[in-house]
Amino acid sequence: MSGDRKDDHVRLAAEQQASGPRRNGYDDVAFVHHALDGIDVDQVTLCTEVADAPWPLPFYINAMTGGSDMTGAVNRDLAIAARETGAAIASGSVSIALGDPSVAPTFRVLREENPDGFVMANLGVERSADDARRAVELLEANALQVHVNAVQETVMPEGSRSFSTWPSSLERIIAAVDVPVIVKEVGFGLSSGTLRRLADMGVAYADVSGNGGTDFVRVENERRPQRDYGYLEGWGQSTVACLLEAPAGAPTLLASGGVRSPLDVARALALGARAVGVSGSFLSVVLDGGAEALRDRIQEWTMHLGSLFALLGAEDLTALRTTDVVVSGATAQFCAARGVDLTTLAQRSLGRSSNAR
Repeated sequence: MSGDRKDDHVRLAAEQQASGPRRNGYDDVAFVHHALDGIDVDQVTLCTEVADAPWPLPFYINAMTGGSDMTGAVNRDLAIAARETGAAIASGSVSIALGDPSVAPTFRVLREENPDGFVMANLGVERSADDARRAVELLEANALQVHVNAVQETVMPEGSRSFSTWPSSLERIIAAVDVPVIVKEVGFGLSSGTLRRLADMGVAYADVSGNGGTDFVRVENERRPQRDYGYLEGWGQSTVACLLEAPAGAPTLLASGGVRSPLDVARALALGARAVGVSGSFLSVVLDGGAEALRDRIQEWTMHLGSLFALLGAEDLTALRTTDVVVSGATAQFCAARGVDLTTLAQRSLGRSSNAR
């Protein structure tokens, strides 16, 4: 049953989180410390703009779940935390609710508990234009995430193996809905070529969602009796690699996948993300402590992120993108192979006006 699959996804994703933070592409990114460049934290603003709307925070609760009693309870807690902190929130894929209206309340709760918040519906790229409109209506959504997940489908026991129609399906979805569309990977990354293709199709927003967080190869392989796709674990590019190789003219970029801390949020923002999505790190919090615990964690991250901006001398998101960043390790090797010049990234502050420099 689809509801059982949704419960399996949450359980297996939580088990990955329970093993503790793993090294990922964010660890290859270091800010250059300029000891006299700091500013006062009350000079910092963290607001951003996504999908034609102002967001008070540059990170958000990204797509997770829905479709069963258990996941509906999780969505309720996520929605309450979003309401109490002002964080934007995305649903898990609502496809199951379009086929089974009895589980629609497990998604609808995101809007009921958060009536004035920024809510994104989520739907697979293979769905029809009518399904896209119904997904937006279900949540009275401010935007629609359309997820692309060919790797997950390949390993999923009941998954599709037919991907050739996805581009035309995406174009129909974009034309059908009257809210901004955000194309989102599910943890394997959007390459520079894919981002160019999305821009040519008229996609305005893309969540690169690279590897390093919840690995849906592992999740789906655990659901297979033979566990026979383990060799695909780690497939794809990291979020950092995707941001670094994103071409000029790409859609406005969001970043998710493997975000473990406010420092990872700052790293992704400094590399060009307009906002940063968090799933696994918040899922473990809400499963352990409910809405109140997640509210407290989001407030903690907000405070820490403001302090990091102040430490780096960045009063806002625009200024953060002029900070000096050094990229090393496997990410630097990837960039070298892909022809991405990292030198200017490490010297950006030379062109920045500052009271101290």
